[in-house]
Amino acid sequence: MNLVLVHGLRVPVEREEVSPTIWSALVDGSYEAKEARWAPKAAQPGDRILELGAGIGVITSLLAAVPDVRVWAFEADPVSADLARRVVEANGRRNVELHQGLLTAGDPREVVFYRRRDLWMSSLVEHQGSYDDVMRLVSQDIDAFVRRHAITLIVMDIEGAELELLSRAELPGVERIFCELHDHLYGLEGIQVITAHLAQKGWAYDPRGSRGPCVLFNRDRSPRNYCPEDADA
Repeated sequence: MNLVLVHGLRVPVEREEVSPTIWSALVDGSYEAKEARWAPKAAQPGDRILELGAGIGVITSLLAAVPDVRVWAFEADPVSADLARRVVEANGRRNVELHQGLLTAGDPREVVFYRRRDLWMSSLVEHQGSYDDVMRLVSQDIDAFVRRHAITLIVMDIEGAELELLSRAELPGVERIFCELHDHLYGLEGIQVITAHLAQKGWAYDPRGSRGPCVLFNRDRSPRNYCPEDADA
């Protein structure tokens, strides 16, 4: 088993298990680099974190390294979910509960999921590009999950599905939301919808934890200083 070091993590993966694009990103350290830097900064000690779109578990494992947190991670793609379990275990993250499945706003329903060779491109969006397989999954209600587990932080990279989810879900008790936006799938109009709905529910865009498409929404309005190391990042 190959062992690749990515963002300080042990990633046991064989070259043939992932696409050439993903393998190259793992080897050169560019895999989810922006998320790897900023997602853990959104977490605070003691957080109860829900991650949507866990991929192969790299961001999951970084989040789980924050002191005293607990992480519930969801990944729809079974291949990615298996790799994520391997990465989580290889890094000794015993505070992670990983699920193969997905959460949506509203009652459980059947959802069509498009699997792609580049695992990070698998999504609910058919027109995102050619796909290798079509799966039908039954979702769970995200608001029920959030209530049951008293989630305080949500981290998501779900390839466009954030538009519907963040527009419809209430996410009770959640303090912070860190997500990657996908304007190439829904345009600036979609980003306007997301930000407007979140603002109505009490979250503000927080530039101190946001970089490009990786955006932090925060309920905490208290003053906070920028970290010198992040000021020009």
